Amino acid sequence: MKERLHNREHDPLTVEKEEWKRRQLKSRLKQLLTISSPIFILILWEFLSRTGLVDARFFPPPTEIVGTFITMGTSGELFEHIGISLFRIMAGFLLGVIPAIILGLLMGLYSPLRHFFSPLIMALMPIPTLALLPIILILFGIGEVSKIVTIAGSVFFPVIINTVAGVITIDRIYLDVARNYGANSRQFFFKIALPGALPVMIEGIQMGQAIALLTIVAAEMMGANSGIGYLIWTSYNAFLLKEMYVGLVLISFFGYLFSLILRGCQNKLLPWR
Repeated sequence: MKERLHNREHDPLTVEKEEWKRRQLKSRLKQLLTISSPIFILILWEFLSRTGLVDARFFPPPTEIVGTFITMGTSGELFEHIGISLFRIMAGFLLGVIPAIILGLLMGLYSPLRHFFSPLIMALMPIPTLALLPIILILFGIGEVSKIVTIAGSVFFPVIINTVAGVITIDRIYLDVARNYGANSRQFFFKIALPGALPVMIEGIQMGQAIALLTIVAAEMMGANSGIGYLIWTSYNAFLLKEMYVGLVLISFFGYLFSLILRGCQNKLLPWR
């Protein structure tokens, strides 16, 4: 009997099942911890606001903010702001990311291009895009194009810097093997540079999407009559703080959603990580 139990304990299938159960338990615990912190903050906020320990005029209870969210959503006003902001974010994000990836890969592969463009990038990168907003407004007007260009400019720099860094850090042995087998420029670009730079590049894209959300709020506060940033700013000016919090929650939600989407793409593109 003891021998049978001993063999069962050391059976590979049994050990694997036990290990799988432990991993499942850890995964569920992590998920529980992930959702517990925001729930705790919301409950604490509700309690402090309802009991008067914090001023409900400045920190209205979350339940009342949810009620305002439902009212604005029912009227259709909220989805109009969401739609226009998402369009601006996606258009500006793509306009900034695609050129940054192409130029970053070329700079990483060809040192003359890297030496030519690096001083320009290093000189322009420290300047906040919002500081250039007056010039952008002069060049492109106060319409949609200026807001999209503002977002694109803020996204461009973290993506191109991370892309160049990703190409430069590729192990030289891969480049030597490709040269020995007579790889052409296109193969170098798509088979070596792009896959090799992808891990670092995605980090830059993650940073870029966060900056895009920050930029859209500021851009819509100036020279806009719609969008989530416009909603936040006008609500603040009119002291409609529940509506202002609705806008802030939306920005937070979309930031988290975009991070999850990019993380999912990373898992698909880089399964070994």
